[in-house]
Amino acid sequence: MSTSSRYPFTAIVGQDDLRLALLLNAVSPAVGGVLVRGEKGTAKSTAVRALAALLPPVRTVEGCRFSCDPAAPDPGCPDGPHPADGPGGERAARMVELPVGASEDRLVGALDIERALAEGVKAFEPGLLADAHRGILYVDEVNLLHDHLIDLLLDAAAMGASYVEREGVSVRHAARFLLVGTMNPEEGELRPQLLDRFGLTVEVAASREPDQRVEVVRRRLAFEDDPAAFAGRWSGEEAGLRERVAAARALLPRVRLGDGALRRIAAVCAAFEVDGMRGDLVMARTATALAAWAGRTEVAVEDVRQAALLALPHRRRRNPFDAPGLDEEKLDEVLRDAADDDPEDEPPTPPEGQAPEEPGGGDDDGPGPDGGGGGRPDPGDGAGDGSGGLPPQRTEDSGAPAPEDAPEALTGAEPGESGGGTPRPASAEQRAVAAGEPFRTKVLSVPGLGAGAAGRRSRARTEHGRTTGATRPEGSLTKLHLTATVRAAAPHQRARGRSGRGLVVRRDDLRQATREGREGNLVLFVVDASGSMAARRRMGAVKGAVLSLLLDAYQRRDKVGLVTFRGREAEVALPPTSSVDAAAARLQALPTGGRTPLAAGLLKAHDVLRVERLRDATRRPLLVVVTDGRATGGPEPVALAGRAARLHAAEATASVVVDCETGPVRLGLAGELARELRGTAVTLDELRAEALTGLVKDVTDHHRARRAA
Repeated sequence: MSTSSRYPFTAIVGQDDLRLALLLNAVSPAVGGVLVRGEKGTAKSTAVRALAALLPPVRTVEGCRFSCDPAAPDPGCPDGPHPADGPGGERAARMVELPVGASEDRLVGALDIERALAEGVKAFEPGLLADAHRGILYVDEVNLLHDHLIDLLLDAAAMGASYVEREGVSVRHAARFLLVGTMNPEEGELRPQLLDRFGLTVEVAASREPDQRVEVVRRRLAFEDDPAAFAGRWSGEEAGLRERVAAARALLPRVRLGDGALRRIAAVCAAFEVDGMRGDLVMARTATALAAWAGRTEVAVEDVRQAALLALPHRRRRNPFDAPGLDEEKLDEVLRDAADDDPEDEPPTPPEGQAPEEPGGGDDDGPGPDGGGGGRPDPGDGAGDGSGGLPPQRTEDSGAPAPEDAPEALTGAEPGESGGGTPRPASAEQRAVAAGEPFRTKVLSVPGLGAGAAGRRSRARTEHGRTTGATRPEGSLTKLHLTATVRAAAPHQRARGRSGRGLVVRRDDLRQATREGREGNLVLFVVDASGSMAARRRMGAVKGAVLSLLLDAYQRRDKVGLVTFRGREAEVALPPTSSVDAAAARLQALPTGGRTPLAAGLLKAHDVLRVERLRDATRRPLLVVVTDGRATGGPEPVALAGRAARLHAAEATASVVVDCETGPVRLGLAGELARELRGTAVTLDELRAEALTGLVKDVTDHHRARRAA
């Protein structure tokens, strides 16, 4: 991308934390990269792409595909050995983008196994890690990247080198880069282990200030109208910021991190119960980079405070339901206490309500639109509120108006149920019931052998896992089955004129390994939220089970969805997602009341699964219907529900019905529904914490029995 077609970094409006975090990594790549979390359209990608223009040029050995430095070439470079102080050239720092759908070979590089076996040549094609060496590696939507690719990426970032191993042939090359990932939390979270590998994290959101939004639009339109002219107007600010980055890099080795600052860093990490020591190390490096950015040779208290705000929020998450963030009042208290323990060191942070001095001094605001400052955004910007773009939770009051079908509604009491008091009309919408405490679930699985996205649940044919056989490769060979290849080549050695000890191998002899691993699935809950289900114990248990399975799905890389039905219609309360934050918010707000349109719920679930099959035909679904089996409202509601159930049965969707009917008199309607679905049914008593997930697991055995019959 040419400089004139890239939006200038200094022209970005607001997003102070984002710009500061990127600049600190430009000053000190040892900080460990940046993870940018936020809603769509908040300049995440624009800022990352603009950063490359601020990095100093890179000197490389002529002809080296791995960007070796002529002054200190990599002794293990595959294109080496290079002579010390050999000829070199200069190029701009690269910004390499890793697509979400990239393969492992595209990331780490590809070895030509065919040439290695037939010719004994170690032929290696560099990947994106080699391209990004001494530059920026940018991963948009990093939370959607396959886990094994993220592991490879973060291992390379931590070690500064990339290793490629293929059937005894290995290649190593240097891979030091500034790692930047962006993500929208609504589309799913990263595992805590992966979050911890990013040095800094920043929450971004669109400004709520009209004047700032106007300026964003004005500048963007001006850039789109004439990119070269717009870039020219900001060239002075860009040059000034580039010089400041270079000056901070030069000053960095002389910055002193005193014992007082180290004690504050340790006290903060201990107070916020940060696991491991990576948080302490990142805070120390970030505070040092902040001091260099401000032109100081001593780390100050405000550097430690700002470093904590950037380095610790994502390290405090204990489980996916915990929102990232840091209590700034507690942070200031910890820093004051640490200062009291060390009175001769630097003064404590300013009193509450007084903003600390921004890095760079009082007159220099850091990397703003005019080339100045970083720091925290104004409260009005909405950045860093921890919402991650999620919709606000709704609270349903018990006195909410009844739905329009209230005159026709049934009562909420079931046959055989007794209670002391007037039955509540089923049409009355009840207050949203809190979900039960989440619990650890048993391992669930869908029967058969799938071929879906890599995950940790059901058996599937995958690129990674145990080898189960061999086949002829279709296209390029990716996973060699060495034994099968030798077996295929052995009978032809005399005809091919073999004279030495080596095996004569041709392309027709090569065999691709077939492997079996685990896939992720789609677990879709269809929950009866009508008046007959309004008992708080029922809905609390149902919500608790759904959230628990969602937590398990997060860990196993599944999708989970929720369809509810009540009144006259069904709705998708939770579209298929891996975002536990969005799930928790919407499930907590789920109200109950009204008639029981069972057919509508099953048809809505059928529509959801149909759309998901179009999006990803390889992801296999599991349908869990939570209901008492009643169907009311409209003509022939029971017959309609039966026909809707048979649609799922015709597509062989694995299903289970949780019977929520209670009382001495039971109609057995849930059992009838299970038979129509060709699934299995259990009673409400089996809806206990350990029972529901165990029930889903039993679907495997049930479907095996159906096939045998």
